[in-house]
Amino acid sequence: MKNCIIIGGGIIGLCSAYYLQKEGHQVTIVDQSNLDSGASYVNAGYLSPSHIIPLSAPGVMKKGLKWMFNKSSPLYIKPRLDLDFLKWTLAFNKSCNAAHVKKAIPAIKAISLLSQELYDDIKRDENFSFHYEKKGLLMLCQTNKALEQEIQTANLAKAEGLDAKEINLEELKQLEPNTLLNVKGATYYKCDFHTTPHEFMNEMKAHLKAKGVVFYINEKVEDLEVKNQKISAVKTDKQLLNADEVVLSAGSWSSFLSKKLGLKLLLQAGKGYRINTENETGITIPAILTEAKVAVTPMNGFTRFAGTMEIAGINHNINKTRVESIANAATRYYPHVNLTSEEKSNAASGLRPVSPDGLPYIGKSSKCKNLTIATGHAMMGWSMGTATGKLVSEIISEQKLSLELANYNPDRKF
Repeated sequence: MKNCIIIGGGIIGLCSAYYLQKEGHQVTIVDQSNLDSGASYVNAGYLSPSHIIPLSAPGVMKKGLKWMFNKSSPLYIKPRLDLDFLKWTLAFNKSCNAAHVKKAIPAIKAISLLSQELYDDIKRDENFSFHYEKKGLLMLCQTNKALEQEIQTANLAKAEGLDAKEINLEELKQLEPNTLLNVKGATYYKCDFHTTPHEFMNEMKAHLKAKGVVFYINEKVEDLEVKNQKISAVKTDKQLLNADEVVLSAGSWSSFLSKKLGLKLLLQAGKGYRINTENETGITIPAILTEAKVAVTPMNGFTRFAGTMEIAGINHNINKTRVESIANAATRYYPHVNLTSEEKSNAASGLRPVSPDGLPYIGKSSKCKNLTIATGHAMMGWSMGTATGKLVSEIISEQKLSLELANYNPDRKF
């Protein structure tokens, strides 16, 4: 049995704790928040093996530069004189090529599919009741150009063995009979599932506490004591915690702590927003509004509209222009949906840790013998959360790994 300290209590941290405690380890989670907000609570709730194309794809950097001065654009990269940001930008640009996409696809698919299986296992094994549906995902397109691109991606996914296809407007109407849709066409991924995030998070927290996992919330990790390339203690703003093994799953904050070990994780915070409506929308199948890059999810008791990728440093400011762009997109694609001023004013944001190549960091670094890193999942943290937690446990427990980790290596070069 090892004494494991997990820094960060989001989806990755909780899933790591779940699998570690199952193996008999003593687990402590430290988080600077109240564990009721952030990216793990405001995401679209997708378990999406369909998202096989990494964020760093050909043409994305060009679009990012074009959108740089448009604060309502789907991808907004705020230019700033910051060395970490500049290094990340160079590495991101270097990754935006076809060869990288080809290499990344199987790595993204494998961890996403494993995660789906593990969500099933957890729900069954622990008798959890969190909302979880297997209705697939629609990619809704308003232009012929976008539809052509989505058909290409669907064909690529199909070649990878995923259940994906183009559907016509008549088929779309049969799938969503109670909505008005202003689109040219769509593709449909039956391989995708969805959840209501806060339900899973709340059940998992309660389960872990019942199993003896210790939680220190509203407590910030300030330093790591290191001897002979090993972390001997984790220093918070309230206490000193001894550790045999440490898991760094602090999301967008992970790079600050990794620097203390001489490990320079290239990470940027990618802010996303969500708007919830409890009004009846008639929407029963999750969808991505392709041109607007907005995700729509029918959750338990409400519909969530989420989106945008705002790379502007760590801050929790709500940009009303970006919230408005999500709301406008909702009405453009679903003319019967009008989000109210109150719903928009209740919008929330979360910071997603974005690596330069669109792949997470999972594994140990040569810089530290007893640190396991689990961060950098960008928009795919929810899709990859359970599998990441299992891999973390397998690494620390020195078991056979469920997946090959080379593509997720924290020491990889860009």
